[in-house]
Amino acid sequence: MYQLGVDEAGRGPAIGPLVVCALGVPIKDRKILSSIQPRDSKALSSKKRKALSEKIYSEIEQRNWKVGMITCSASRIDREREHSNLNMLEVELFKDSIDATEIHQKKGIIYVDACDVNEQRFGNQIKELLGKEWDKWAVESRHKMDSDNDIVSAASILAKVHRDEEIKRIGQDLEMDIGSGYPSDPKTKIAIRKLVVGEYPNKYLRWTWATTERIWMEENNKPLPRRSHVEGNTKQSTISDW
Repeated sequence: MYQLGVDEAGRGPAIGPLVVCALGVPIKDRKILSSIQPRDSKALSSKKRKALSEKIYSEIEQRNWKVGMITCSASRIDREREHSNLNMLEVELFKDSIDATEIHQKKGIIYVDACDVNEQRFGNQIKELLGKEWDKWAVESRHKMDSDNDIVSAASILAKVHRDEEIKRIGQDLEMDIGSGYPSDPKTKIAIRKLVVGEYPNKYLRWTWATTERIWMEENNKPLPRRSHVEGNTKQSTISDW
């Protein structure tokens, strides 16, 4: 018997990816996970998150725990939002992260931190998308599960640390301080203004975000293009930034 915890990091930022992590732990090892004392990643400093993630990964390697980590680019987020919504995208990403653990032949419970206002609907949609391969598994979906279920807290930590590393890599690639990527971050606001300069917004920006659109309009005085139109344009191959 296994238990799986699933959570995401990066739903709200205007820059960078959304990351979803699924962590699978045998029930007999739950006390070991609990002894690490994982907590909701949002309540931890970056230093504490990193230290806890290292402890969790150490146990993963020693005890063959299973991890599924999905990194969803800003480009995919924008394309999906053009014809769907963020909740449905997260259903797909949660499903993909669970699949990536490759333990469907086992059985157990999947705990997910619900991203939908209707927590039961979110869980049901994931269960339906998982299909028959996962029919031996139950899905329990609740809001704020990352704060009261240690396996979901652990998945939250791994997802957040992975996203932090992605943000660091993006900053290095752009050769600028982009902050956290959240629109409320002053460093991110400055970065967004720099990243909308040019023929198109930068690839790391989420073009469908209101903050991006507003700053684009302020800087360019014209409507922000749809991402699918731009990335499908033959001119795209000449843009080295992609």
